[in-house]
Amino acid sequence: MPICLEVWGDYALFTRPEMKVERVSYDVMTPSAARGLIEAIYWHPGMKWIVDRIHVCAPIRFTNLRRNEVKSTISARSARTVMERGKGELYLSTSEDIQQRSALLLRDVRYVIEAHFDMTENAAPGDNAGKFQDIVKRRVQRGQFYHQPCFGCREFPAQFRLCEEIPPCHPELDGERDLGWMLWDMDYTDPENIQPLFFRAKLRNGILEIPTRNSGEVRG
Repeated sequence: MPICLEVWGDYALFTRPEMKVERVSYDVMTPSAARGLIEAIYWHPGMKWIVDRIHVCAPIRFTNLRRNEVKSTISARSARTVMERGKGELYLSTSEDIQQRSALLLRDVRYVIEAHFDMTENAAPGDNAGKFQDIVKRRVQRGQFYHQPCFGCREFPAQFRLCEEIPPCHPELDGERDLGWMLWDMDYTDPENIQPLFFRAKLRNGILEIPTRNSGEVRG
């Protein structure tokens, strides 16, 4: 069952995995980010969201942001040691661990996400596609969600509404643009060895077509 969702916000950060320290965003929203945004509005074990295409409705604009981040984490091993010994330091000292890092963000973003869902084997006997479709539309119209939908990071919230008519392509996005290899989603087939999947992303007249898993275009 399909859904057409318009989403927009001030900032977005769809992090490229090859950047290890300072974050750099992809040019446009990734399929996994689009799926996560929709699931924030409505998710059920009896359904699986599949993103079909993403319409880029605003010019692609980048901006730099510098912010303070903590460079360390408390490991489970450290916590266990402190618990066993009954003493020790189980905290992070902000003055010692803080670092200033730069991030390359997208600004003033607006997309239309076209997606559909398939029923899964976890659906209950009373579940059906029409029921889920009505629930999703009702939640979108009321602005309801399980947790705040966001653009890549929780600090960049996304506004949303049902899209009645897809906006025309912005003149700056006319033609074809090769965006390079983009994260498609994560492969959770083996929970002990979760692998990223990629595809060659091409933006044609502001539209990013998302290939299916078995199309041959998605690679590990």
